Amino acid sequence: MGSCKALGITAALFLGFGLIGGIITIAVLWSQDNAVDPPIIIPTDWWQHCVLYQIYPRSFKDTDGDGIGDLKGITEELEHFVDAGVDAIWMSPIFASPMVDFGYDISNFYEIHYEYGTMEDFEALLEKAHRLGIKVLLDFVPNHASNESDYFKKSEARDPEYEDFFVWADGIVDPNNASNILPPSNWVSQFDGSAWQWSPKRQQFYLHQFAVQQVDFNFRNESVRQEMKNIMKFWLDKGADGFRVDALPYLMEANPADHGGRYPDDPLSGRIGLEPHQLGYTIPLYTKDLIELYDVVYEWREYVDQYWMENGGETRVLLSEGYANISMTMLYYGNDEGEFGAHFPFNFDFITDVSNTSNARDFVYTIQKWLTYKPFSATANWVFGNHDNNRMPTRFREDMVDGLNALNMILPGVAVTYQGEEIGMQDGYVSWEDTVDVEALNRGDNETYMLYSRDPARTPYHWNDSLNAGFSTANKTWLPVADNYKELNLQAQKAANVSHFKVYQKLTALRKEMSMIHGDYEVRAFSDLSFYVVRNFRTYDTFVLLFNVGDRADVINLTRIQDIKVPSTVEVASIHSKRRAGDIIEENLIQLEAGEAIVIRDAPLD
Repeated sequence: MGSCKALGITAALFLGFGLIGGIITIAVLWSQDNAVDPPIIIPTDWWQHCVLYQIYPRSFKDTDGDGIGDLKGITEELEHFVDAGVDAIWMSPIFASPMVDFGYDISNFYEIHYEYGTMEDFEALLEKAHRLGIKVLLDFVPNHASNESDYFKKSEARDPEYEDFFVWADGIVDPNNASNILPPSNWVSQFDGSAWQWSPKRQQFYLHQFAVQQVDFNFRNESVRQEMKNIMKFWLDKGADGFRVDALPYLMEANPADHGGRYPDDPLSGRIGLEPHQLGYTIPLYTKDLIELYDVVYEWREYVDQYWMENGGETRVLLSEGYANISMTMLYYGNDEGEFGAHFPFNFDFITDVSNTSNARDFVYTIQKWLTYKPFSATANWVFGNHDNNRMPTRFREDMVDGLNALNMILPGVAVTYQGEEIGMQDGYVSWEDTVDVEALNRGDNETYMLYSRDPARTPYHWNDSLNAGFSTANKTWLPVADNYKELNLQAQKAANVSHFKVYQKLTALRKEMSMIHGDYEVRAFSDLSFYVVRNFRTYDTFVLLFNVGDRADVINLTRIQDIKVPSTVEVASIHSKRRAGDIIEENLIQLEAGEAIVIRDAPLD
C-alpha cells in the first residue's frame, strides 16, 4: 500500500536494534483511553535523520592558488553547511595518493595528501566543524592500495610480513606460445582491460579490479583485516565521527582452494559487440558480491561499536557504498543471525533506476522498493547524485531540482546531498584535452570519452560570479569551471528572493518538524505524471509533497489524499511554481506544471 500506519495499542512500540546495534531510535506510547494524547518521544540518534553532505575536496574551495581544493578551503566555508541546514559532511579521500584515481588510490592511509594540506589542517577542520555542531565522516577505501604504497612495495619484494597482503597468482602458459604467460583468469577490470597485471619483480600477476595502480588487498589474510581496523582507530582517535566505506562489493574474490587451486574464469555475458578486454564481456560471478565480504563488514561494525562503548561520546558510524541488487544491498544492514553491518548502505536507486524518462509510478515504485526491503527497524537513506555519476539536474531536468531536493528531504531517514545540489549545479563541460578521469582515459578515446567520464560531475563549486566562480585564484583549475557559473552560483542565490538554495534551506528546516522525524509515510501516484508523499504523526501537523515529474501540466485531485483537507497552506514551492510559501490552497482540484513541486501543511487530523 506504500504506507506505514500507527496502531492504537497500550504497550510501547520500540523501533530499533538496541544499544549495541547503534540505533537508539524512538519509543512511542499510544493510549486507547485517550486518543488525542500526544505520543511520548525518545529522540533519535544523530545520524538517523541527518542531512549528510558529500564534499569532493578537490573541487570545493582552493585557498593556496594552485587550482586544487584543500582542507583549509573546507574549514573556511564550514558556515555554509550551518546556513544550509546540513548536519554532517563526508569528504572523498583526503589521504596521501599519487592521484591516479584522485584519492581512491591511497599510498599512505595515515597521512593527509600534500595538495590538500597537513594533519594540522585536518585537526583544525575537525575542531571547527564540531564546534559548529557538524559531524565529519571520512572516505575509507579498504579494497585496494596504490602500487606506490609501502604495503605493495614490500609485498612485491616478498617481505614475509607483507607477502600475502595482496592477491597474487601465477600466470597460465599460453598453449599457442610456451614463452608467453597469460593472466590467471579472464577477469575484467572496472576500467577495462584485464584485472591482472604482471609484476616482473615478483614474477607473478597481481589483481586490480580498478586501475592498474590500485592493487586489491587480500582479505583472506588476517593481517590485512587487522590493518584496516588499525587505520580506522587512527582516524577515530583523531576525532572522526565515522566512515563512508568505498567499493565494498569487490572486497572478496573466489578462493582458489575451492576451484582446484586456481582462480576460475567468470562466465561470458554473451553481449554482442564487446571484446574480451571490455567491461561487460564477462559476468562478475567470482569477483563481486561474494557472501564472504559481509562477514568483513560485520567485523568492522563490531569494532566501531566496541570503540564507541570504550571511548564514549556519540555514535561512530559506518556507511557502505556498493552498487548491487536489492537483496545483496540489504545484507549490508545485517543478517538474520543478529549480526549488524553498516548503519546504512547508500541507496543509489534514484541514480540507477530512474531518470528524465521515468514516470511518477516509477518514482513511487523506487521509493517503495527500498522501504519494503530494508529491515523494519533500519534507517532509510536517499541519494540523488555523487562524484561517480552525472549531476542530478543533468540526469533529470533543471525544472525538477527543487522537487528532487524536496523528495530527498521529506522521505523518512537520511537525506544525502552531493556537492552543488543545493544550488542546482549541472554537469560542466570537460573537453578531451582537459579530461583527467582515469576511467574515461582507459575506456574511451576523443570521440567516446564522455560515455565514461566522471569529470563533468566533479567540476569546481560555484561560490560566486568572480574569477573561477570564487573557487580559486589560479590561472588554471584542475578541472575547468562550468560555463554557467555567472548565472548559477551560491552568492546570487542567497541574494535572490527565490532560488534553489533558499528552497533547500526551507526544506532542511522543515525536517525538524516532528512529523518528518518520527512520522508515518504514504507514497502514491496520482497519474503517470504526478505523485505525492505524506508525512504525518498523531497530534502534529501533516505535510504532503506534490510533485509533477512529467514534461506537461497535470490536474490532481487532493481528495485522494486521506490525511489532508482543504484549505491547506503552501509551506515550500519550487522556484518555477506560481505558488509561494503562505499561499492557501482552497480547491481540491489543482494544476501542477511540468516539474512543479509544492509541500503543503495541514493541521493534525482528529
